Amino acid sequence: MKALKWIFCISLISSLSACSDANDETNSASEANLIIQLKFDPTQERLGNLGQPVSVAEGNAAQSPSISRMSANYIEFAPNTYTALGAGEVVFAGEETTSGGANAIDFQNARFAGNNETFLTIPLRDVRAGSYEWVRVSLAYQEGEIDFLAENGNVYTGTLASFVGYNNYITTLDLNGSTIAVNANKLQGFWAFETLGYTAQGQAPEGATTVPNPLFDSSPIPQGSCVVTGAFENGFTISGEETKDVVVTLSFSTNNSFEWTEVSADGMYEPSAGEQVVDMGLRGLIPFVN
Repeated sequence: MKALKWIFCISLISSLSACSDANDETNSASEANLIIQLKFDPTQERLGNLGQPVSVAEGNAAQSPSISRMSANYIEFAPNTYTALGAGEVVFAGEETTSGGANAIDFQNARFAGNNETFLTIPLRDVRAGSYEWVRVSLAYQEGEIDFLAENGNVYTGTLASFVGYNNYITTLDLNGSTIAVNANKLQGFWAFETLGYTAQGQAPEGATTVPNPLFDSSPIPQGSCVVTGAFENGFTISGEETKDVVVTLSFSTNNSFEWTEVSADGMYEPSAGEQVVDMGLRGLIPFVN
């Protein structure tokens, strides 16, 4: 009889434990998350710093790069047009460091995502309930392929790494297996390029990187930052009672976002002719919910 009682107790404990584990898994699986995805669209409208449609500057040429991955350092939901930068709901802030001197984005510990990939997943309970009209994204880095005209007259494809964050601490950068040592802070506009095992690097002019901000008058951003601003078409509300995941897709315009000065007026990027990179900034942001 004692043996039967012992077996019954063990069976009961195991059953309760199994139920507890199942409930934990169910609760974990049912928790609603905020999921932020990235999208790169070469057909999306091309905007200037004030958030208005613009064409390529006279004397320049441009192309739409094929972006493979991107990094952001800050994401904020803003309730209205007068919400100052930092006064909204900050849902993400990347790592920063003073290893290179002044405070800078820590590139080695940055978060990356590709086209139609998830950049961030956090519990919705960690996001303040409210209604939001705008999203601000401080971009840090983008990497993708561009075409260029070589001195021999042939067109090749190379990989461009562009640092658009306000300041970036970089130890090393790997492009297609080629390691570029930097070990320093680099301001907005620093770039590196790789093709066929050959690498180069340079710096775009100060203030040349386009950062679309339709709230320029009511909510300006610091000079030299890359806080791109976009409007939710019908607003975005978090009730605090969500039971399902909410997916926000950040669609960035890459429409002729790589721009250079023309020496040979042929619309082709020709670095051997002395054509200089002047702009690598993204050309607009449209956020979509679900």
